[in-house]
Amino acid sequence: MSLDRKKLILQTIIQEHVKTAQPVSSGVLVYKYKLGVSTATVRNDMMELEEEGYIFQPHTSAGRIPTARAYEEEARLIGESEKRQTLKEAELAILQKAFKKDEAAFKAVAKLISEISGGAVFWAFHKNSFFHTGLAKLFSQPEFRQVEAVCDVSAVIDQMEEIISGLFEELPLGTKIMVGEHNPFGNFLSVTLLKYHNSGQQSVFGILSPIRANYGRNLSLAEFLQEQFK
Repeated sequence: MSLDRKKLILQTIIQEHVKTAQPVSSGVLVYKYKLGVSTATVRNDMMELEEEGYIFQPHTSAGRIPTARAYEEEARLIGESEKRQTLKEAELAILQKAFKKDEAAFKAVAKLISEISGGAVFWAFHKNSFFHTGLAKLFSQPEFRQVEAVCDVSAVIDQMEEIISGLFEELPLGTKIMVGEHNPFGNFLSVTLLKYHNSGQQSVFGILSPIRANYGRNLSLAEFLQEQFK
């Protein structure tokens, strides 16, 4: 299998899984995305990707879903790329209209970002002062339909103040995506972070999502805020 095709197939599986939250079959890849190769060829390629730990078969269906390793690699590539999914003009216009440098406006902007990203948002202005919004959005994602998963996220929320306090110490200024085992909020979540200076003090903003997340869009949302505080 060529490395270019291997990379394309993995990226296409990630793209489709982000959209649907469903296992992705070789047929979907070939016919929906017009890859120009046979389903048998794609099945063989998917077997190799599975052996390398980038995708797995959640049950006996023919479909595969990306692993945390695959999403971690996707996050790394997006973070290094100048080309990523940007915000829609309407989304950007709404955010620009809502943004003002006061806490009431921050809460309104955080709610808008939660709506756009489909995740929960937290915003910390120093170690012991923060708010969060959008937990219902996060819990409504397909990954959290099981009671056990919701309980896991609830436990993270209970520890959020302690986790955010650690981010103030350890996180460098700028944006960062943390996925799976590298995410202090839990290996079943991802977080897109922004640490910045404002009025002489450090602040931390974050979007909590499932591992299955549109990292390009979330990073664009964090970078929108970064621009406002320059």
